[in-house]
Amino acid sequence: MHWLGVDVGGTFTDLVLFERASGRLRVLKTPSTPHDQSEGILAGVARLAVGPAGLERIVHGTTVATNTALEGDGARLAVVTTAGHRDVLVVGRGNRMAMYNIKAPPNRPLVPRSRCHEVRERLGVDGAVAIELDEAGVAAVGRRLAEDGIEAVAVCYLHSYANPDHERRSAAILSAILPDAVVTTSAEVLPEYREYERFSTTALNAYVAPRMRRYLGELRHRLATAGIRAPLSIMTSNGGTLPADRVEAMPVLSMLSGPAAGVIAASHVGAAAGFPDVITCDMGGTSTDVCLVRGGEFSMTTEGRVGAFPVKIRQIDINTIGAGGGSIAAVATGGFLTVGPRSAKAFPGPACFGRGGLEPTVTDANLALGRLGTDRLLGGEIRLDREAALAAVARLGAEIGLSPERMAEGILRIAVVSMAGAIKEVSVMRGIDPRDFALLPYGGAGPLQAAAIADELGMRTVVVPPMPGNFSAFGLLVADVRRDLVRTRVAAVDDLSAADVRAMLAGLLEAGEAELASADFPPERRRFAASLDMRYAGQSFELSVPVATDIDDLAALVTAFEAVYVARYGGTTTAPVEIVSYRIAAWGLSDKPALPPLEGEGRSLASAALGTRPVVFDGETRPVPILDRERLPVGETVAGPAIIEEDGSSTVVPPGWSATLDRIGCLVLRRGEGDAP
Repeated sequence: MHWLGVDVGGTFTDLVLFERASGRLRVLKTPSTPHDQSEGILAGVARLAVGPAGLERIVHGTTVATNTALEGDGARLAVVTTAGHRDVLVVGRGNRMAMYNIKAPPNRPLVPRSRCHEVRERLGVDGAVAIELDEAGVAAVGRRLAEDGIEAVAVCYLHSYANPDHERRSAAILSAILPDAVVTTSAEVLPEYREYERFSTTALNAYVAPRMRRYLGELRHRLATAGIRAPLSIMTSNGGTLPADRVEAMPVLSMLSGPAAGVIAASHVGAAAGFPDVITCDMGGTSTDVCLVRGGEFSMTTEGRVGAFPVKIRQIDINTIGAGGGSIAAVATGGFLTVGPRSAKAFPGPACFGRGGLEPTVTDANLALGRLGTDRLLGGEIRLDREAALAAVARLGAEIGLSPERMAEGILRIAVVSMAGAIKEVSVMRGIDPRDFALLPYGGAGPLQAAAIADELGMRTVVVPPMPGNFSAFGLLVADVRRDLVRTRVAAVDDLSAADVRAMLAGLLEAGEAELASADFPPERRRFAASLDMRYAGQSFELSVPVATDIDDLAALVTAFEAVYVARYGGTTTAPVEIVSYRIAAWGLSDKPALPPLEGEGRSLASAALGTRPVVFDGETRPVPILDRERLPVGETVAGPAIIEEDGSSTVVPPGWSATLDRIGCLVLRRGEGDAP
């Protein structure tokens, strides 16, 4: 029997097939089909040639929800809210997104004011009913929505996190009047305080839900037509998986589906390789995602955004920038060079794809410098055209008076600085020295730029994992089921007892137990972790503090909060400490595939040698050995410069660096002691 992980990116769809009997992994890349992601998936499954009955489990990382939000082609949406608060989504936080432009227009809200409808009702901050729900008013709004052709409705009332009854009754009334529409409530999406973030997250969930439902329905239909009956799970932003039907109802949980899978795999492989402290660098065709992993654990955040819209669901703290292999280099107004965020995407793709693209990209620059070869078919289908890449780079270089080689190096230099900046945001800007970490690159383009990024940051170690081009797809197979539960109850610690805190956590713990039991996880395969969102009284934002579920010492809790506060801000205050929200993370622990076994026979530097190729480093062209990663011997050192190739990716070992294949198949690059700090 087989497990299949499928990660759909902007340029390629990556598949990893795990054969349980032998423990072997097979990897495959195929071009993505943005108009319908399921086409690329089925094409990949067909190329893997696995009998339908042989698939036991399918886990999918998808960008459908994210793309729908970013491209603005979601459902015709309406919002139903408490009377007097129809402008919450229009006003937002009033933040100026363009810092130095006093005439910058405000962000366009997800739903226009004309489709925000008010209902007479009101709850107090404690959930007590101040004004009863006007059910006749809700029905009248529903009839207007039906006449307006509304496809999705977000019900967002004040303080519904403390009492969801009004939202539930309204949803039932609206669903009866609009049987074909998606109706979702803020109490089920995000039972936390802060109206704007809760309303925005709920509205976004409703906005993308019809398209996600159609996509997953069509995918399941195509799989069934092909005879595949394996259950389909979807990767979620918190690093866990959920059944597809759960994600259909709550698609906002999948906004960072693919990037989250890569972080899960990096945590798993980094720890196994002896590098529990890593900074991940997932460089794909369109973007680069970075995340800091310390002690095998990654940070979580509730301050994510998709475009201009806040998404307050709990998610892995990943920083994303628009720099990838397909990022386009161009001369901007003022005559300076930019790389990204505009991307060539899968179609037409970089100039070297031969599909009509004419503008140079990061991939074209790597090919022009000899760092990418042309012998292997990219994605098993695309023959790279070095002459087309050189021509595209040369045209841009002519605009600013640079040779093709210097232009290509300039493109890569700007891309590297951008990615190093993204890493600084998750490390240096939080008081963390990236030099204390190893860089773990993956994605098709990650290993190409990894050593240069490490040089920029002063990092001395790079760990290139096995199958880096399909690494996020591998992460789908090692991810556990995860559900995050939260309740907001604002109170000063001095006004609470340990029993009060335990009671709140116990309620969430019970809900988590029920969820995992319904998913058939036995007690020994369930794991839970508790945390509290805490702050000093008068502050606007909180810090997450890990706690025991059976906490019995509130003084120790305050001490733990202060330690977290000092680590972030450098000091404490004398203000009272408050608990804002209670959280439980519930994991259902699943079986995991092992890393692919390394074959001992046939591995030697001589057998790995594929020849040499002219490669440019710092303006100098030199013959550089090209090596096959699949034939490298374990433990022997390769001195740079060298190019190590494999299906789906290539690793550049620059001058001054060395590379060694470790016992579990990771390629460990180290910088020489005498090189730049």
